[in-house]
Amino acid sequence: MAVPHVTLYVADGCHLCEAALEVVEAVRRDTPFALTVVDIGGDDQLERAYRVDLPVLEIDGERAFRYVVTAGGLRERLTSRA
Repeated sequence: MAVPHVTLYVADGCHLCEAALEVVEAVRRDTPFALTVVDIGGDDQLERAYRVDLPVLEIDGERAFRYVVTAGGLRERLTSRA
């Protein structure tokens, strides 16, 4: 069984992004998944797609969270994919 792939879109100076990354890293300690963190800064296409919703977390390419990522919610979504 493949582990889920989580992508977290962030930007410098985004306090919600920092909090989301802390949650994601904490969950990752006990729930396996691949993680890619994407800084949207300087990429016009990513800025247009994600800036107003930051942070944005996708699981296997599907948007799962925006603004706030909760540990319980992330664990639930990851385990429901198994």
